[in-house]
Amino acid sequence: MTNLKNEAQELVIGGLYEHYKGKPYKVHGVVRHSETLEELVLYETLYENPSGKMWVRPKKMFLESVEINGKRRPRFRYVG
Repeated sequence: MTNLKNEAQELVIGGLYEHYKGKPYKVHGVVRHSETLEELVLYETLYENPSGKMWVRPKKMFLESVEINGKRRPRFRYVG
């Protein structure tokens, strides 16, 4: 596994993450948008999802915190 730092949080390539809504994901890597060169996290759903198995999200958004019921928590929490 490779660790990539983004501000105070790290992204673990090959790591397992839990979305704040409770679903599991696996990070496969960081890719770039072909026009803007923005870094995007390539990740896989670890559950049945009829909309698709592989997804990308801006790295900054993947690593950011969200406010749920007045509490800040990671959008994706590293679990192993």
